[in-house]
Amino acid sequence: MLSLLWPLLFIGALVYLAYRRASLGQATLVLGALLLGYTLWGEGGPVWTSILWALFAPVALLNLPPLRLTFVSKRFLVVYRRMLPSMSSTEREALEAGTVWWDGELFTGGPNWDKLMTAKRPELTPEEQAFLDGPCEELCRMVLDFEVTHELGDLPPAAWAYLKAKGFFAMIIPKKYGGLEFSAYAHSCVLVKLASRSATLGSTVAVPNSLGPAELLLHYGTEEQKNHYLPRLAQGVEVPCFALTGPRAGSDAASIPDIGVVCKGSYEGREVIGLKLNFSKRYITLAPIATVIGVAFRLMDPDKLMGDKADVGISVALVPRQTPGLTIGRRHFPLNVPFQNGPLQGKDVFVPLEVLVGGPKMAGQGWRMLVEQLSVGRCISLPSNTTGGAKAGVFATGAYARIRRQFNMSVGRFEGVSEVIARMAGHTYIMDAARSVTAGAIDGGEKPSVPSAMLKYHCTELSRQVADDAMDVHGGKGICLGPRNYLARGYQAVPIAITVEGANILTRNLIIFGQGAVRCHPYVLREMTAAKDANRERGLAEFDRALFGHIGFTLSNAARSLVMALTLARFTRVPDAGQSTRYFQHINRFSASFAFAADVAMLSLGGYLKKKETLSARLGDVLSYMYLASMVLKHHDNQGRPEADQPIVEWACRSLLYRAQEQLHGFLRNFPVRWLGTLMRLFIFPRGLTYSAPGDRLGRQIVDIMMTPSEARDRLTNGIYRTVEPTNPLGLLQEALVLSLMAEPIEKRIRVEGVKTGRVTALDLPGQIQQAQAAGIITETEAAQLRDYDRKVMEIVHVDDFDTREIGTRSLSPADARSSQQVA
Repeated sequence: MLSLLWPLLFIGALVYLAYRRASLGQATLVLGALLLGYTLWGEGGPVWTSILWALFAPVALLNLPPLRLTFVSKRFLVVYRRMLPSMSSTEREALEAGTVWWDGELFTGGPNWDKLMTAKRPELTPEEQAFLDGPCEELCRMVLDFEVTHELGDLPPAAWAYLKAKGFFAMIIPKKYGGLEFSAYAHSCVLVKLASRSATLGSTVAVPNSLGPAELLLHYGTEEQKNHYLPRLAQGVEVPCFALTGPRAGSDAASIPDIGVVCKGSYEGREVIGLKLNFSKRYITLAPIATVIGVAFRLMDPDKLMGDKADVGISVALVPRQTPGLTIGRRHFPLNVPFQNGPLQGKDVFVPLEVLVGGPKMAGQGWRMLVEQLSVGRCISLPSNTTGGAKAGVFATGAYARIRRQFNMSVGRFEGVSEVIARMAGHTYIMDAARSVTAGAIDGGEKPSVPSAMLKYHCTELSRQVADDAMDVHGGKGICLGPRNYLARGYQAVPIAITVEGANILTRNLIIFGQGAVRCHPYVLREMTAAKDANRERGLAEFDRALFGHIGFTLSNAARSLVMALTLARFTRVPDAGQSTRYFQHINRFSASFAFAADVAMLSLGGYLKKKETLSARLGDVLSYMYLASMVLKHHDNQGRPEADQPIVEWACRSLLYRAQEQLHGFLRNFPVRWLGTLMRLFIFPRGLTYSAPGDRLGRQIVDIMMTPSEARDRLTNGIYRTVEPTNPLGLLQEALVLSLMAEPIEKRIRVEGVKTGRVTALDLPGQIQQAQAAGIITETEAAQLRDYDRKVMEIVHVDDFDTREIGTRSLSPADARSSQQVA
C-alpha cells in the first residue's frame, strides 16, 4: 500500500494544482515539498529519486525569468511567428471591434456566474411600454399581410405615413434630435411585435434602426452632419438606406470594388475638391424610396489632394438621392416578401468631401466604423424579427393543434405532432432568451461582437426549424395563400434572414470561432500582439508572460475537463437555481472541455486551423450552445424562475448541451492529428458520451403548456400582436383556444352519451349538436355555445380560393383562358 501512496500523492497534487489554477511558483513549492518528503521517507531508492529530481529541476528553473526568456520563450517565439496566420488590417479591425462579455467567460473554462446573474434585468420604461401598447398596436392593425404581399406589393400609404409620423425610424436617435432614444431592449421588443404581424413590416422598421446612416452619424458624424440629418431622419423627412453589398463583393465586404477618386470638380456652381464615385450595389433595403444613401467604397487619392496616401481605404459617404449620376428606384422581389429593397448604381457621381461620414478626417475609417457598429445592430434586428416570427408560429400552432381534430382527438395529442410542438416551444424560448438578455447587455454598455454572430446564425436557423415545424402541423392550411393564411409569408421570409448580414454558412464556419478564438481567449490576442511588436525586447517580455499563462491555462482546463467529466460536474460551484442548478454545472464542464480542445487545436494546427472550416464550425457551435444555454438560465432567472416554465427551460438546456456534446464528439472524430484527438478524448469523454437529448415525457409537458391558455404560454409568446379582431388570425386562434375549454366537455358528452349509445347518428358536428339537443343530452345554451365555437373553428380551418384572374399579375385574354381550361 505504501508503494502506491506516493504516486497517488504526486498525481493528486498535479491534478489539484492544475484544477485550482495554481501559479508556477506555487506549483513548484508544493511539488518540491512532496519530492523532498519522498526523498526522506519514500521507498523508491536513489535511482528513482534522482530521476524525479532531474525532472523537477527544469520546472523549478522556469521560475527564473532570464533563463526562461533565453531558453524557452525566445525560441518558441520564432516558431510562433511562423505558425501565426497572416492577418490584414481589415481582419484585425474586425477582431478588435466590440467588447468581450459572457463569451469571454465561456472561453476561460471556469465562467464567473456572478458576472451574468447579477446583470440588470432588461425592462421597459413606461414611455417604451406605452409605445408598444399604442402606436405599435395601431400600426399592426393597419397592415394586412396578404394585402401587402399579394395585392399592393408594399405597405399601404397610410402605414408609411404612420411609420414616419410616430418615429418608428428614429428609435436609436436621441431625443435632442427629435428621436425616441429607446433602449436596445425596447427596440428589440418593437421589432418582435411588428414581425409577429408582418415580415415586411419588421424588415422595414429594422433596417433604418440598425447599421445605417443614423447609427454611423451618431458615432462618427460631424456636428454639422448630425444637426442636419438626424432631425430630418427622426421626422421621416429623409428616408435612409445603406449600400454595402455589390455583385462582385457580397460577404467579402472588405474587397469592395466600388471606387471614389479624390479630384476637383463643380458642385452647385462652384469648384471644390470632392469625390467622383462609381459603384454598383444590390440587395439594399429601402433603396427604392431612400432620399439619403450611405455608400461604402474604396477611396483613392492619386493626386495626393488629401494627404500622402494614394489608397486611403474603405470610406463611407452620404449621397443625396437627387445627385446627378445616381440610378435608383428599381426593386428586387425577395421571395414574395415585398419590403422595399433594390439595386442602385452610381456613374461619375461627384460630391464634396464634406459628404464623408465624419468629414475628411474619417476618410479610410469606413471598415472600422462598419464592424464596430455591426456588433450592436446584428444583436437586435434579425434576432428580434425572427423571434417575433417564431413566437407567432408557436402561438398559432399550439392553438391550432388543439382546435383542429382528427380521429376524434386534437391533432396535438398525437405523439408525432407533440414532439414537433415541444421542439417549436423550446427553440422559441432559446431565441427569446438570447435576444432579450443580450439586448440587456447592450443597454449595460456592452458591444458584444462574437455573440452578435452567434445570435445572427442560431436565431435565424432556429426560426427556419420553427417555420418548418409550423407548416408540418398545419398541413394544407399552411400552404394555401390568402387572407386566412398566417404562416406562408413568414415561412417564405426565413431564407432572407439566413442570407443577410453575413450568410449563415460564412458566419458559422469562419466568424463565430474564428473571431471568438482570438477576441475572447484570455491569452491568444496578447500573444499575437506581442509577436507583432516592433520593439523586440518588450514583445519578448510580454510574449513570455502570455505564453506561460497560456500553458498553465491549458493544463488547468485539461485537469478541469477530466475531473468534471468523471464526476459529471456535481461538485463544481454554481448559483443555487433549484431544478436548474445542474445545467449551470454542465456548462462549467463543457466550458473546460471546449477551452482545452480549442487550445490544443490552435497549438497543434496553428494557421492551418483557419482553413479547417468544419473544425472551426464545430468549435463555434460548442461555444454558441453554451452561450445560448446560459442565456436560457439567465432569462428564466430574470422572470423570477416560474415553476410552470421549468419543462421548457429544461428542454432548451438539455437540447443545447446535448448538441454541444455531439459537436465536441464530431470535432474529435475528425481531428487531423489522430493521436492528439485520441488523447483529447481521454480528457473530455473519459466515461464516453453521457449526455442525452430531451425525453418524450418532457415534450408532452410542454405540449400541455402550448395547447392550454396559461401564464406559461403567455410568457413564451409575450409581445406579439394578438389582439382579438376580425383581421388578426392570432387573436382569433386565441379566442378559439379559450372557447375550447368550454366546448370540449360538451363534445365529449355528445360522443359518450349520444354517438356511442346510438342516440346521435349524424356524422358532422352541426348535425350532432342538433340531435344531442333534441335528445336532451345538452341544453339549448350549450348547443348555442358549441355552434358558435364550431363556426369560429371552421372559419380558422377554411382556406382561401380565387378566380383564376385574381392570381396572376397579367390577365389572360378570353381566348387564352378558354384554351387553358380546355387543356386542363
